[in-house]
Parts: sequence; C-alpha cells; structure tokens
Amino acid sequence: MVTVNREQVFEYLNTLQDEICKAFAAFDNKPFAIDSWSKDPSERGLKGGGESRILNNQVFEQAGVNFSHVQGDTLPPSASANRPELSGCKFEAMGVSVVAHPLNPYVPTSHANVRFFVADKPGQEPIWWFGGGFDLTPFYPFDEDIRHWHQVAHDLCVPFGEERYREHKKWCDEYFYLPHRHEARGVGGLFFDDLNSPDFASCFAYLKAVGQGFLDGYLPIVKRRMAHPYEQAQRDFQLYRRGRYVEFNLVYDRGTLFGLQSGGRTESILMSMPPLVRWQYGYQPQANSDESRLGEYLKPRNWLDE
Repeated sequence: MVTVNREQVFEYLNTLQDEICKAFAAFDNKPFAIDSWSKDPSERGLKGGGESRILNNQVFEQAGVNFSHVQGDTLPPSASANRPELSGCKFEAMGVSVVAHPLNPYVPTSHANVRFFVADKPGQEPIWWFGGGFDLTPFYPFDEDIRHWHQVAHDLCVPFGEERYREHKKWCDEYFYLPHRHEARGVGGLFFDDLNSPDFASCFAYLKAVGQGFLDGYLPIVKRRMAHPYEQAQRDFQLYRRGRYVEFNLVYDRGTLFGLQSGGRTESILMSMPPLVRWQYGYQPQANSDESRLGEYLKPRNWLDE
C-alpha cells in the first residue's frame, strides 16, 4: 500500500509561499499584491485555484510567487510525455513557482519551482511524483556568487545520496538550454522530475530541502549585489538578455506548456515574464567587454571543482 499524504504537501506549499514572500518583502517592507483565483469546473474539466502574489519594490522590478492547486479530467500531454500510459487519466497538481526579476543588472534573475502530481487510474493505486528545482540567470556574473549557489545546492543534496547533486545539476544544465541560441539560460542549479523513489517520505523531504535551499542560495546574493552601481548601458544589456528568458519560457518550458494545455489561468502562468525586455537585431557585445564575458558562463561548468 502506497502512503501518499496530499494534505501534508498542500500545507507545506502554502507555508513555503508565505516564507518566500516574507523574505522578498523584507528588503523594503513593501507588501506583495495578492490575486486569488479559482477555475470554473465547467471549463475544460479543470477545477481548483490558487493565489498569485506579485511584488514591485526597490530591489525587485517584478517578483512573482504563485501557488496553485488544480484537478483535471485529463492529464495534459506535457505532463504525460514521459508516462504515455497515463495519458487521459484524471490528475491533481499543486505547486509553488517563483520568478524574481531584480532591478539592478548586477543582481541575477532567479527561478524556483516545487510541485507534486498525482494521477488516478481506475482500479489502481494513485501514481504520484514530485518535481522542481531552482536556477540562476546572471547578466554580470560573479564567480563567488555562482560557487555559493552551487555549494548550497550540493549541500542540500548530500543527505539524499552522493550522486544526487551531480545528477540533478546535469539535468538542470540540459533542461535550461536554448538550442536555437546554442547557450544555457544561466549558470544552472538543480532540476528534477518524476521523483517517486525510494518512498513518499524521502521524496517529500527532498522537495522541502530544495524549497529552503532556494532561499539560502539566493538571498545572500541579492543582499551582496543590490546596491552595486550601474549605468544605462548595463540596464540596456539586462533588458536585452531578458529576451532569452522570454524565449525559453515561451518555447521550451514544460511548466508553461502544462499550464496552457491544462486550461490554467493565463495571467498566473505568464507571471514569469519580465516586466520590461528588449530585442536588438544582430547585437554583438564589444570584444573583451563585461557583456562579452557573459558568454563564457552560458555553458555547463563544474563550479565546485574550480
């Protein structure tokens, strides 16, 4: 008999959303705007709801922390791609997603997500799995920040096996990659999906470690760089590079696809988009500039071995 405590996951995710919002808002004590929503059960067989929280303060040009909990009659293709036998099953999904777009170009953009899926197949026990992770997207990288980020990721993985960090770092490097640009979205972190072994308790513990690890990894970097001086040239480069973020989210991101395919709430799904962005045809940074240096970081590296 498989023991799956959906209520426990639900309560944790709500608590995590509160903790992240509290940490982000503390930079200048400006509260998040809260947008609660629900789905009409008659709409594409989807029911449930959630809460989107948006922050615009002196540090974050826009930060979104979204909680959602939905149930549907048919598992979307993006969620059943690796499990074709579940195509057409009823499902329950809940998760917290975070995207932070700082104002200062020297503070990296960051993303985190933790989620839980349950597929119900008639006559069988529930089929469940966890997924999530976090990644970092700097525009003007600092090696010490990236090593700190990966050290936190490594350390939270240690209790779950000596191969966990290596495997989930590699998965992150491969997932957050733009083939049409031949570059990574950022400097990586952790990514995992379809996690249901060895048991529910162990997988849930890892999910919680990832949730805490995001705060432990990101907040010190924000505090270290948020007052770094910059000029319009750095701001323009930041807006240009944000275009890559948009390209990935709209073309490749499975979370975006799942939300849209399942009939989720569009405004909440697209909260990951930066508030301002620019594209410039044929842009090439000047040789040996700080902007050209970014390209050296957009490929997998073993940061903790350097």
